[in-house]
Amino acid sequence: MYELTNLTKTYETKRGTVSALNNVSLSIPTGQMVAIQGPTGGGKSTLLQMLGALERPTSGTVALSENLLSGMPDARLADIRARTIGFVFQGFNLIPTLTAQENVETALAPLGLSRTERRRRATEALDTVGLSERLAHHPAELSGGQQQRVAIARALVKEPSVLLADEPTGNLDEQTRDEIMDLLEGLWRDQGLTLIIVTHDSAVAKRAERRLHLKHGAVSEKKEHGTARRNTAQR
Repeated sequence: MYELTNLTKTYETKRGTVSALNNVSLSIPTGQMVAIQGPTGGGKSTLLQMLGALERPTSGTVALSENLLSGMPDARLADIRARTIGFVFQGFNLIPTLTAQENVETALAPLGLSRTERRRRATEALDTVGLSERLAHHPAELSGGQQQRVAIARALVKEPSVLLADEPTGNLDEQTRDEIMDLLEGLWRDQGLTLIIVTHDSAVAKRAERRLHLKHGAVSEKKEHGTARRNTAQR
C-alpha cells in the first residue's frame, strides 16, 4: 500500500520556484489498478517518480507498505527499486546493442543471480509477454509493440509487487495500444500487481479501477469506475 502525506515537490528555475506537487495526500491500496491523467506540466511524471523512489520530496512523506521511502538512504532506495518496483516507459528504453533476452536480463544484474538463473528468468518473462520466439532479436528488429513487450518483461522479470507505467502506449497505434493494455491488465489480474499508469489517453484510463486527475500539482479523483476488475479473493 502507498501512503502519501502532504507531499510537496518544488524545483528552482531561473524564473523562480516551480511547484510540481502541492501538498498531495493519497492512499493507493495494494493490488489496485490506477490511472493518472492531467495536462502536460501538471505533475504526473513527478508523482510517478516519487512513487518509484526516483526522487525525494521537498516536504511530506511517501511510504510503500512499511518502507518510508522519503526518509531512506540512497542505497536502501536502490535496493527497493531493484526488487520491488518495475518501470515501463513510453520510449521503451531498450539497449540497441543487446538482444531481447539480454535487455531483460539487465534488470536482474543488481540481484546477484547466477548467469543461468538470469537467463532462465528472462526467458520465462519473455514467454509471458508472448515473445518466446524473439529472444535473440535486437530492438531494431522488433515492432514498437514488441519492443514495449520486451520492456514489460524487463520490468516483470524481477517479480515486483508494483508496476509503474509512464505513457506505456504513447508511441503505439490504436490496435497495438489495446494489445499492450490487454497484456498489462492481464498481468495485473493474474499476478496481483499494484499497477499505476500515467496516460493522456482516456481509452487507457477508462480501463483502470480508479482514475486520478493531476493539475497544478493537486490531485482530484474521477468517481466513475473503470472496466478493470479482479476477483477480490485474489487480493
